[in-house]
Amino acid sequence: MHAEIIELIIMEIYKTVSDLQQGLARLREQGPKEQGRTIGFVPTMGALHEGHLVLVRRGVVENDICVVSIFVNPTQFNDRNDLAKYPRTLERDVELLEGVEGTVVLFAPVEQEIYPEPDTRLFDFGQLDKVMEGRFRPGHFNGVAQVVSRLFDIVKPDKAYFGEKDFQQLAIIREMVRQLQIPVEIVGCPIVREEDGMALSSRNARLSCEEREKSAIISQTLLKSSNFADEISVVDLKKWVTDKIDEEPLLKVEYFDICDAVTLQSIQDWTDSQNIIGCIAVFCGEVRLIDNVWYKNSSSVTL
Repeated sequence: MHAEIIELIIMEIYKTVSDLQQGLARLREQGPKEQGRTIGFVPTMGALHEGHLVLVRRGVVENDICVVSIFVNPTQFNDRNDLAKYPRTLERDVELLEGVEGTVVLFAPVEQEIYPEPDTRLFDFGQLDKVMEGRFRPGHFNGVAQVVSRLFDIVKPDKAYFGEKDFQQLAIIREMVRQLQIPVEIVGCPIVREEDGMALSSRNARLSCEEREKSAIISQTLLKSSNFADEISVVDLKKWVTDKIDEEPLLKVEYFDICDAVTLQSIQDWTDSQNIIGCIAVFCGEVRLIDNVWYKNSSSVTL
């Protein structure tokens, strides 16, 4: 009966590393002898939404198999309360993945499977992790690198898909792959937004109705700023965005930085870079939200 269900929904669920690897080996062998079947990978922490599903669908289209991991990684939370409050909705996540057409494999391990021993590795990303999120969440990106590199070693994907909402994370993962010489193509995917412009995020589920309504001010302000960015200085634009969002009592900007999209270092003038992005973190009540907007994007930047 179990095999019949899997055949119907074309999705398999694994909870251990050994079972996953055996299952993937079997699926790979079903492809041409010369190359086997390709694997796409979407690592998540669950509480899936349409933004995740866009990544999964692209992974299905561009590969023979798409693996989705759901694992709330404790090493990337510098705030234990934030870890405890992170939404966990595995049953609903499974239902959403079952609606994706194609061969989807779900990997939902417990912590012991990912970290059979404590991961004490320390990564050096130069200045990439010293700004923005790295400044306000010390140790966060080291934890991200730990779990993503571990998952890459387990899954051994051909391509891995990440959303551009976590823009700094995407840059960190690219650098980690380069340093560790991991043979995987990192694919950055555009932000998926609600009708009012708000970036989809698992954290949105923690917002009250009023907070959800007011949080749309973040993306709306960023988008509006991109329409007149070249008319005022970088300093004045940063102040305008921050002041505009902070006018709403439920919102409080933690940081807003305008930076080079490759180095992530702050710019002082619009001529400082051909690829300029504005990245923001805002507290809406107790929920911390991030977003970004492009101000200049040449073809030279790889996402």
